[in-house]
Amino acid sequence: MIAALNLLLTLSAWDYYLVEPNVKLAEVWSLQDGVLVCKGEPMGYLHTKDDYTNFKLVVEWRWPPGSKPGNSGVLMRITGEPRALPKCVEAQLMHGSAGDFWAFHGFRIDGDPARTSKSDHDQHGQMIGIKKIKDAEKPPGQWNRYEITASDGTITLVVNGEQVNQATGCDVVAGKIGLQSEGGEIHFRRVEIVPLDRPKTP
Repeated sequence: MIAALNLLLTLSAWDYYLVEPNVKLAEVWSLQDGVLVCKGEPMGYLHTKDDYTNFKLVVEWRWPPGSKPGNSGVLMRITGEPRALPKCVEAQLMHGSAGDFWAFHGFRIDGDPARTSKSDHDQHGQMIGIKKIKDAEKPPGQWNRYEITASDGTITLVVNGEQVNQATGCDVVAGKIGLQSEGGEIHFRRVEIVPLDRPKTP
């Protein structure tokens, strides 16, 4: 059995991209008593240095108590040039939408046609969204848990123990895993991955 890798032991396992290139990592992301705090501005993402194709990923997050919940996401199979929203598939974290899928710049995903939307965006290219089947998110201030399984062309999202979405026909590529900075402070207390194939380091 492969042991889970705790990605929050140190930020040395991560790299980052921000739309404002003069802003440093420590101005946006910091580890405080074992909790990864993201201030939410400017927009961008923290991403693993290693590439992953197939994996089981656990992410625990919350919106800070007493604050207005914002937007963020777990980005997977990131490839291509760094940008505000790179080519990837996203497990949405925006409050009220946790469990939705989004894919950007032509990244392929398929799902229930009744819950799937497609559009073209000037900045984000061809976008595909798949709405969750149920809301399993906890109120702001409480901790939530994502269990994400990527197995070749299928990605499954479980929120707080309930399967809320599944995408099929996904692009099977090795890419980074990212956590978004997107306009609101968000906390992460657990980010653990079990690779189901060997990570590839550039």
